[in-house]
Amino acid sequence: MKVRFEPIGGKTAEIIEALMASDDMPLNDELRFKLRLCIEEAVANIVDYAYEGGNGFVEVGTYINGKELFITLEDSGKPFNPLEKSDPDITLSAEDRPIGGLGIFLCKQLMDDMTYAFENGRNKLTMKKNI
Repeated sequence: MKVRFEPIGGKTAEIIEALMASDDMPLNDELRFKLRLCIEEAVANIVDYAYEGGNGFVEVGTYINGKELFITLEDSGKPFNPLEKSDPDITLSAEDRPIGGLGIFLCKQLMDDMTYAFENGRNKLTMKKNI
């Protein structure tokens, strides 16, 4: 499944629902919850930061290879590798911890693998979950 949204401003929920409605998504509620959390974080980052004013596109997709589910998000916004962001120090209290980075950290913990590439003017984030 692959779907393109353009412009993306105000379409966060629609993009998330399109991915969650994919026939590739597992039926297990606990797994779906974890996948949705990661999808929400990745989509929100693109909608909020990739483009000024939401006037860009995102192509999202899912596919299965054996027992692995892949979720892809591609955009041509500002280059940004979320995997390079250092993990937050979760031993600190919420008041002492800098704002940001917790969502990506959770995705790194919940997914089995995440990769990022910037090629041909596009950001491509791929998240893999063993199902």
